[in-house]
Amino acid sequence: MKLFQRLLVAPAALGLFAPLAVNATEVNLNAISDFSNDQIELDSNSFKSFSSENPLLISGGEGLVDDYSSDSFSSTTTASFSADFAIGALDGGTSTADDQVNAGYGFQIDLNTSFTGEDSFDVSLDAGTTSTTGYAEFDLNDASETLTVDGITYTFPVAGATVMVGDSADGSSLFTVACAYGTPSDTMDACGTPSSVFAGLGGTVLAASYEITDSISASVGYNGEGDNADGLMTQEGADAFGANIAYIADSWGISVNTAVVEDASGVDSTYNGINAFWTPEGFPTFSGGYEYGDVGSAAGLVDGRTSYFIGVQFEEVGPGTFGLALGTKAATVEGSDDLMMYEAFYDYPVNDAMTITPLVFTKEFAPGTEDETGLMVKTSFSF
Repeated sequence: MKLFQRLLVAPAALGLFAPLAVNATEVNLNAISDFSNDQIELDSNSFKSFSSENPLLISGGEGLVDDYSSDSFSSTTTASFSADFAIGALDGGTSTADDQVNAGYGFQIDLNTSFTGEDSFDVSLDAGTTSTTGYAEFDLNDASETLTVDGITYTFPVAGATVMVGDSADGSSLFTVACAYGTPSDTMDACGTPSSVFAGLGGTVLAASYEITDSISASVGYNGEGDNADGLMTQEGADAFGANIAYIADSWGISVNTAVVEDASGVDSTYNGINAFWTPEGFPTFSGGYEYGDVGSAAGLVDGRTSYFIGVQFEEVGPGTFGLALGTKAATVEGSDDLMMYEAFYDYPVNDAMTITPLVFTKEFAPGTEDETGLMVKTSFSF
């Protein structure tokens, strides 16, 4: 019972952390102006680049010039900031995670600009605490505490379609998945179809989508290892190809995904998934997903994989949103029993700038290992 003893001090710890997180509040860089004191004046010119005719020398600080050119950030360039502070604890599960209590943060900057008004150039930078076991289900930015590029993409129209190219992004980025369950947990975020949208593979991305009608859309996507020596579409490189078609109406929607994921040995696995949601008036929103896969590298009697999920979301429960869900915590191997996850969360907006989200869940383990219970809180602040 060490977990619950520790949780007695969690509220105090949360107060010390002054948890905050940031949502996507956009700030136009040219709008920063009129900040000054006796020696300091900051206006829109402060963000203009130096003229190429009078280059700025920075190696030793010498050679500074005070001559500016007229070029500056585009008026369409925006930055959005997000940060998350979280504290959480686990009880049960594997020996390395049992009674683990952790607190930390994740931070992200998203930069966006448009050159034609119809395109979008996007860069994501992030950083965060790397020891996240106690609250890992929140899936914060935890790769490094050094701010690094997490993704870079360019999206543009071609003959009525939308095309995306880039790196360190999902090939399914343009898919429309019919799921209306707004979970804060990483496991349930895929809505039961994680492999058919081949999320998290990263690498080189090429994707396209087309709106057939106002309600019907079709998308395709590709991920490959163009950013390393294995290369794109080679025997050594891991590649993933997928497609999606969706129908989204006012109160319901359905989508179908299919993907072929090749491993580094050149063996293909196939996955097919279906998602749907329904938002009846006066009732909660219902979402569900089911996926079946065939793993090429597995033996014939155990090559099947299944995943599923059901979620219910209640809007306006008090000032916030309440959600309940159940689903497989990972794909079930053919012939094995399902190992489930059950969760509940409450998303509470304190004000326009802050949101607090507690999450509690239970994950089943195979016989011989105690089921895992997690309790964690994330707070979000926007500026």
